[in-house]
Amino acid sequence: MTVAQLGQRPVAAVTRETKSRSEWLQSWRRFRANRAAVVSLVFVVLICLMALLAPWVAPHNPNHSFPGMRGGAPTWEHPMGFDHIGRDLLSRVIFGARVALLVGIVATAISVVLGVLVGAIAGYFGGWVDTVLSRIVDTLMAFPLLVLLIVLSAVLGPSLTTTIVVIGGTTWARFARVVRADVMSLQHADFVTAARASGVRDLRIILRHVLPNVMGPVIVLATLGIGGIIILESALSFLGLGIQPPTPSWGGTLADGRALIRQFPHITTFPGIMIFVTVLAFNLLGDGLRDALDPRQRAD
Repeated sequence: MTVAQLGQRPVAAVTRETKSRSEWLQSWRRFRANRAAVVSLVFVVLICLMALLAPWVAPHNPNHSFPGMRGGAPTWEHPMGFDHIGRDLLSRVIFGARVALLVGIVATAISVVLGVLVGAIAGYFGGWVDTVLSRIVDTLMAFPLLVLLIVLSAVLGPSLTTTIVVIGGTTWARFARVVRADVMSLQHADFVTAARASGVRDLRIILRHVLPNVMGPVIVLATLGIGGIIILESALSFLGLGIQPPTPSWGGTLADGRALIRQFPHITTFPGIMIFVTVLAFNLLGDGLRDALDPRQRAD
């Protein structure tokens, strides 16, 4: 074996690693050039820190009721005022961020795992496996999502765990479709054919060779999906089928102020603004990631 042959494999490995780093660097540069995405990323990081540090950031106990302050207007000491039973609204909004992000991130993680698994199996094996799994995906996507969530929450009983499991277990179909299409496009790629020819097992091919090449769109879709799941959680809590009182949640706070919206509009205004801004930030972040990771722009 010649020196050139001995050095061929390490050189190829170094070349692939350098190319991968170069692509990620270009993606980061494109993302950094998107000011809206960068601002959204900063906001998302800040709200995540606020949620993690809620016991130290919140000025008051979110469940403590101040006597005689029912529906009290905002003051310097209580910038968002009080809710319908005299609790500090700012503290409840801060703790509500915990619930929103917990449900959004964990439910999205469940959805991604299920969707990627089903999509990869359907796209890789094809045939009757693809037919069966695709029909399951089509059936799930045929149901109106919010109606399905309401029915399942009512049957299983409202709670934080139920909300996470129900949302995560019903929103994975879109991930499955995206992954299936990408995996099918990679079926006859050279590296997949070479792996099969060398006797690599199907499971290893899927995990080590196929999935890393389809995770870009999944990351983008997951980032965009977190905002949608926050809205779904707020809707369920608003209807009384999500997070139960006295646990603070943005949707629950909206429901608390619904009957008093004319007398005390601030009760619904501030949690509504938080939902709007947070969902917008995740959507802009997802748009920025999509533009940065778009393969058609990698040559820029």
